[in-house]
Amino acid sequence: MDKIYLNELSFYGYHGVFKEEQVLGQRFQVDLVLELDLHEAGQNDDLTRSIDYGEVYQCVKEIVEGEPFQLVEAVAEKVAAVLLDKFPLLFSCTIKVIKPDPPIAGHYRSVAVEIKRGR
Repeated sequence: MDKIYLNELSFYGYHGVFKEEQVLGQRFQVDLVLELDLHEAGQNDDLTRSIDYGEVYQCVKEIVEGEPFQLVEAVAEKVAAVLLDKFPLLFSCTIKVIKPDPPIAGHYRSVAVEIKRGR
């Protein structure tokens, strides 16, 4: 299966279990892998046989910067559901939601959740 990658999409949202996350908000990054057949798009130079990256970005932005969820797992599930619903050519998608600065003690680069959903 062919793949489209959208890497390190950056947003500011209010997701989290802790009150300060819901009030102050924090940065989120999202990585996407979209699986679909790109043969016709490539052969015919036809965007209608692919997926518009700008539309994908807007969908993800509306979710991550929209209604708060407690868990990044819920954010990832919502992104996957919306993308699969909006883009009929999409066979499956892998969604990785990254919290670079979660309010937990310790030394780490980030925490993340990754899911894969398909038809």
